[in-house]
Amino acid sequence: MKIQIKSISRFAVMAMACGGLCLSSSAFGQTEDPDASKKEAAANKQKPAPKTSAAPAQLSDKDKSFMKEAAKGGKMEVEMGKMAQAKGKSADVKKIGSRMVADHTKANSELMAIAKKKGVDLSKENPTMEKMNDADFDKEYVNAMVKDHEKDLTEFQGEAKNGSDPEVKAFALKTSEVIKKHLAMVKAAQGKMK
Repeated sequence: MKIQIKSISRFAVMAMACGGLCLSSSAFGQTEDPDASKKEAAANKQKPAPKTSAAPAQLSDKDKSFMKEAAKGGKMEVEMGKMAQAKGKSADVKKIGSRMVADHTKANSELMAIAKKKGVDLSKENPTMEKMNDADFDKEYVNAMVKDHEKDLTEFQGEAKNGSDPEVKAFALKTSEVIKKHLAMVKAAQGKMK
């Protein structure tokens, strides 16, 4: 009997070894098919790619026109402000010039950022500068700033109320508050010059 038990034990060990090999070979058979990654890539090409960034929203012609005019006007305010700092005779005019450069540079940067996001090119919008007599520079500059800021205030308030793009409207509303302050400042300076 002892012999029979040994042969059964050896047989059992061999059966277990074969079974283990069969299981491991089937496990190896389930490894990645070399063509599987190609098949998956082809399937992914057919699926539409997920949108990572939204396309620029379409602006109305009115909003684009406003942005272009605001860019021209803002650049003009900066250039004339620099001129006032250099050519101004009174402290008021130099102060106004400095304030115009600071505030309009900031507003211009904000407008350019919005324009870039919306796909509007404002780089070609250049102002035409007014010629001013050096002898009467202060008076001419202040009068020009009053006239310009009255016009700008109307345009910015109109865009804030009637524009179609929420971001452009918010910019117009925020900037119209700055324009109101500028208008009050230049009117006060104008009153001193009469």
